[in-house]
Amino acid sequence: MTTGAPAEPVAPVAAAIDLPTGSDLLDRRAAQTLDARHGAGCLRDAFHVPTAPQGGPTRYFAGHSLGPQPREARTYVAAALDDWATLGVEGHLEGEHPWLPYHELLAPATARLVGAQPGEVVVMNTLTVNLHFLLVSFYRPRPGRFRILLEAGAFPSDRYALASHARLHGFDPADALVELAPRPGEATLHPADLVAAARREDLALVCLGNCNYLTGQAFSMAAITAAAHAQGTPVGFDLAHGAGNLVCDLHGAGPDFAVWCNYKYLNAGPGGLGGAFVHERWANTFELPRLQGWWGHDKASRFAMPADWRGLPGAEGWQVSNPPILQLAALRASMALFDRAGMPALRARGDVLTAYLECVLDHVGGGWLAQVTPRDPTQRGSMLTVRVRGDTAALAGWLRRQGAVVDLRPPDIVRVTPAPLYTTFDDVCQLGLLLAQWRDDHA
Repeated sequence: MTTGAPAEPVAPVAAAIDLPTGSDLLDRRAAQTLDARHGAGCLRDAFHVPTAPQGGPTRYFAGHSLGPQPREARTYVAAALDDWATLGVEGHLEGEHPWLPYHELLAPATARLVGAQPGEVVVMNTLTVNLHFLLVSFYRPRPGRFRILLEAGAFPSDRYALASHARLHGFDPADALVELAPRPGEATLHPADLVAAARREDLALVCLGNCNYLTGQAFSMAAITAAAHAQGTPVGFDLAHGAGNLVCDLHGAGPDFAVWCNYKYLNAGPGGLGGAFVHERWANTFELPRLQGWWGHDKASRFAMPADWRGLPGAEGWQVSNPPILQLAALRASMALFDRAGMPALRARGDVLTAYLECVLDHVGGGWLAQVTPRDPTQRGSMLTVRVRGDTAALAGWLRRQGAVVDLRPPDIVRVTPAPLYTTFDDVCQLGLLLAQWRDDHA
């Protein structure tokens, strides 16, 4: 990767919109004009934005790690608590939103969010737990065809899970895991290299993040899936940094499964429940091995307690336990906001916000900031990753004390996300002013 002064932005979206230039990039009046012009989808007032040390809201750029709390989350959770207090066990079947089918309330909004059919998605467990569950079903290795394709630099928990399943089947992860790395001297992958790698005939599974957690590079799920399926290879995606960030079409792209967490872009709260997708082609295929539990059993006979398991069709059939209602309630509050804004509008606003951030970073960065995330907006969402020359931890700590929250990944990575649901152009401008101050003080 080049570490000198970044080139001028080449993203088409930056050229297609009327962004400020030069010193006007750090003019807050110009940024506020952009807020008025590109306000569609922004629901900032619907969130508790964390408080800055000096008081007032922070400039919060860490939604890729933990989203802020929707104001209505307390209302939704309180309603469930009230039902518990007043109804006790009867709350499973009584009240405005009985607990027994409560998870079903999330399916339509979740399906709209990730581009799926309602029966293809379920909110359950947490991300890595869901990955383990789906690997039981879709990683079916055999001699000569046992390898798993993943991107080098995948989130470590994904790699741990994949390695553990390789071992469970008697394979050495050092041989079973095929980690596709960027070309020498480059920081991100070429889309054509991913598609070519997915065509390998020794693969038993392709399992990638659809948006890499560190670089922010987004991958084409449709192209990768088509390449792998042409060889008869199942495909799964980790949407931890895609759900709520990218416009996804899981049903149309056709992967066999996907998993994600809901506490990042989807603002479900710390440790919030995750999501899972299983394509409808597997909806009634109960011959696939899976971990079974009573919540995935046929609803009509679940409480008859039969000895033999009879699975639910669709993604619900991969459930094993009844879900925590308070976490589902908190997520419902956020999903209502995504339904209200709509992912196409959010991504359109996010593209402009991110292009503005990119221009600001170029303007203040000189030779001390180098962007890692692709400049092509079709290969990214809202997050931009930069390498920082100098004391990165000191910079991140100083920004926090000034009321701007970014994400540090040692030794020299900072991730910055202007989430379109609640971040403003003025937030980005103020971050740029702070970075310029740091640059001038440490030149």
